[in-house]
Amino acid sequence: MLLRIENTPRDYAWGSTTAIAELIGSTPSGGPEAELWLGDHPGSPARIVDGAGDPAGASDLHALLRARGEHLPFLLKVLAAAEPLSLQAHPTIAQAREGYARENAAGIALDDPSRNYKDELHKPELIYALSDPFIALAGFRPVAEARAVLAEVDDPGLRPLVDRLTLDAALPEVVRWLIGRGDGVDAVVDALTATARTLEHDPRDSPSWATVRRLADHYPGDPGIALSLLMHTVVLRPGEALYLPTGNIHSYQQGLAIEVMAASDNVLRGGLTPKHVDVPELMRVLDTRPVAEPRIIPTLVAPGVHRFEPDVVDFALTVIEPEGARAGVEVAAPTAAIVLCLEGRVSVGGAAGAGGQLVLERGQAAYCDEASVSIHGDGRVVVATGDHPVG
Repeated sequence: MLLRIENTPRDYAWGSTTAIAELIGSTPSGGPEAELWLGDHPGSPARIVDGAGDPAGASDLHALLRARGEHLPFLLKVLAAAEPLSLQAHPTIAQAREGYARENAAGIALDDPSRNYKDELHKPELIYALSDPFIALAGFRPVAEARAVLAEVDDPGLRPLVDRLTLDAALPEVVRWLIGRGDGVDAVVDALTATARTLEHDPRDSPSWATVRRLADHYPGDPGIALSLLMHTVVLRPGEALYLPTGNIHSYQQGLAIEVMAASDNVLRGGLTPKHVDVPELMRVLDTRPVAEPRIIPTLVAPGVHRFEPDVVDFALTVIEPEGARAGVEVAAPTAAIVLCLEGRVSVGGAAGAGGQLVLERGQAAYCDEASVSIHGDGRVVVATGDHPVG
């Protein structure tokens, strides 16, 4: 089955008013357009535009796949951030199952703002940059790096934080102190903000201090401002990507990207948001081990064809440049595929011609549930594929 699909961007307040419209060639709504969801997630299922291959006559992918007893293990999004998103982390499958059962037993409704677990799934995610730059906070850096940045400015107001940054093993307590807004945290946040302002045109300025200024503009006084200095500020260029496994703390800051993620709603927030922040639960799922910048390097499948394949079975992302599309590409799709044309024009078909053919132009998308999906033409395309998660 091969279906053309579309959706309406989600109007979250942090979204860009122009970036998604410019990418897909639509008319801006006039308000924020934060995320365009292409999948069967019930929160915003993709609408079926061309239902010729759909014998059930369903209007959206969620209805179609639910009628068949199926679901996609992944969700493909176009994400456009004009303002920083919340600091957050996501649970493992085991943590999600336990948390979901615990909150059900406690009688917490799924739509309760204090609810942490909406399902029993994990939520690793991959972000592929389209804008130059795309900026993200992602993962804790070694304590020595954060301490060196802070020590360089030698501000007495930062001593309560610097003195706590002794070893990498101290990170859990430092994070708990910051997020829990312990004694002295507000003063440290104020001192960090003031220092970052003075460094704006100083040789000691860095992307980390720029992040402090950005967060202070949008969330003045928030402890997440201090937490950001313990994390990597990652600046991606078009074609570069991050992979964020479960437990990784992150916050997308600004830019346009393709996001592929496991189809879960489980989010534990740590700041930079007016929404519910459950410090004890966040600390249960948070991985506070320092890591290198969590970039993921693609495999070159063929000239003009790159595949990002993280260490989960839920999803992979194949990026096909015009060079690859002109030669023709076939992408294995164990369960199904979502195809999005970013520019140009391509023909999309199933394995050995199954399911017919669809022509996609800039901003158009398709769902294919054949064993593989073929791409041919003169365009740039992303293809999300996946399999069901394992326990």
